[in-house]
Amino acid sequence: VEVPLTIRLDRLHLVLQAAMGWMNSHLYEIRARDVGWGRPDPHFGDGPLDASKARLTDVLEDVGTRSLKYLYDFGDGWEHSIRIERITDAIPGMAYPCLIDAAGRCPPEDVGGPWGYHEFLDAIADPNHQEHAERLEWIGSNFDPNNIDVEALTQAVHGLAKKWSRKSPSRKRP
Repeated sequence: VEVPLTIRLDRLHLVLQAAMGWMNSHLYEIRARDVGWGRPDPHFGDGPLDASKARLTDVLEDVGTRSLKYLYDFGDGWEHSIRIERITDAIPGMAYPCLIDAAGRCPPEDVGGPWGYHEFLDAIADPNHQEHAERLEWIGSNFDPNNIDVEALTQAVHGLAKKWSRKSPSRKRP
């Protein structure tokens, strides 16, 4: 994905969700070295900093790193590495964020993390597996980890770009 350097971390989380085809139904944390940002819980003072108050550019500059960890669904334990590959000027007329490329289909939400995902793939691939029918019924369709709907993911990310773009002020009619 390409995002503006000034994107807030809560919005970066939403971009990652859209790019992966997930539903944003779990807690998350974006970490740079030993500092984390997410949705603070007022009941726990030692939780993450507020992601809506941090911008990517400030995090990269303050922490002095070009890589981040993205943790999603603490129960399932998805951990992703984010690497800033390059920083360039925005292309005039281009809407950001935008999906540049995608490879492989993201695991379904609530599949049980990396270990549950491997078990899920084993079960749907083997008609004799004891959970084969149950897993196929749960997923609701054929699931091919290599078949990705790039257009749907692109549209999901583009939808965020449209939602967040500055709108010109409308003129009031008398």
